Amino acid sequence: MRRLCTVLGIARSSFYYWRRTAPQRAARRAADARLTARIRAAHRASDGTYGVLRITAELRDGGERVNHKKVARLMKAAAITGLRLHRKRT
Repeated sequence: MRRLCTVLGIARSSFYYWRRTAPQRAARRAADARLTARIRAAHRASDGTYGVLRITAELRDGGERVNHKKVARLMKAAAITGLRLHRKRT
């Protein structure tokens, strides 16, 4: 393992940390996938008009403890966008 890490140019402790935290990363990916499915459902229910803040409110009303920043990150990764209406300025 020492030689492999030397060839790759990484510290052995970094490799062992990466290996040790693999289950936590997998659990986070699974939780993010479930939350993304709920975000898609809320977005479809609003006919594609809801953005980050309204979807966050919908999820919170449904009992989900979630931050708007996480919803924004997942929506961006899944290419989900809300409808933007612009006011006329005179």
